Amino acid sequence: MGRIFRPARPAGPLVRLVRRLVDPRFYLKLVMGLGVVGLFLLPTLADLVNAAMKPVDSDAGACRILRVIDGDTVSLMCPEEGMQSARLVGFDTPEKYSPKCLAEFIAAERATWGLRTLIQKADRLSLTREGQDRYGRALVRLVLDGQDVAGRMVRAGHARVYGNGPRGSWC
Repeated sequence: MGRIFRPARPAGPLVRLVRRLVDPRFYLKLVMGLGVVGLFLLPTLADLVNAAMKPVDSDAGACRILRVIDGDTVSLMCPEEGMQSARLVGFDTPEKYSPKCLAEFIAAERATWGLRTLIQKADRLSLTREGQDRYGRALVRLVLDGQDVAGRMVRAGHARVYGNGPRGSWC
């Protein structure tokens, strides 16, 4: 009689593994973890590599592109000006931080990675300052290996030519 009501043995490691693999919460956690890596950690590491390996010649000395904020905005660190946000001139990309639709957000991510990749692949980077915009960002023209980055982004399909007029929709 005492054997019937005995407590069950604790589950072994194989049983625990099988239970974990059939639990949908495991897969939800896995997808969320990969999302965090893909949206935050991977871009940060790519920007750190660019900042460490790619000095940018400018009229303010050897600057560094610390971060690609979106397809047409970067964060610069220059010896004379310090750290500042810079808008790249000559082209417009989709908005990453205030998209009007999902298609615009996806296009903005592609444009951001497109710019990051162009910077990574370039051997020589230089920039020329062209003033400030209404948000206080420096307006700069970025040249990669002797070619204006605006033309390369437009040719790659990540951007449109922009000359301070009204912007069209990306949706």
